[in-house]
Amino acid sequence: MGMCSSAFPFLLRFYRRNRYICKRNHQLCMNLNRITFDPNVMGGKPCIRGMRVTVGTIVGLLATGRSNDEIIEAYPYLEMEDLRQALSYAAWRAEEVDIPVVFS
Repeated sequence: MGMCSSAFPFLLRFYRRNRYICKRNHQLCMNLNRITFDPNVMGGKPCIRGMRVTVGTIVGLLATGRSNDEIIEAYPYLEMEDLRQALSYAAWRAEEVDIPVVFS
């Protein structure tokens, strides 16, 4: 498993195992190593470092006008990089397009 797949360079891909976002021609490859998925934690929703804090919680707090410092104060076990990666993941998900694969 490489960072980005060259088999389908036109697809926006996310590899949960390597936690990379890949876009056409390797133009965008971000490491999202703090975003985790575990069916036993928050029902498999994307979480921050395996904790019971979801990406949706972070994005929701930011959307309601909370500052990064306020969030860190409310959740002292989070770091600024956690907030950045949560926002990056949410932005990617908002732009994601599912294209059905047809096998011949």
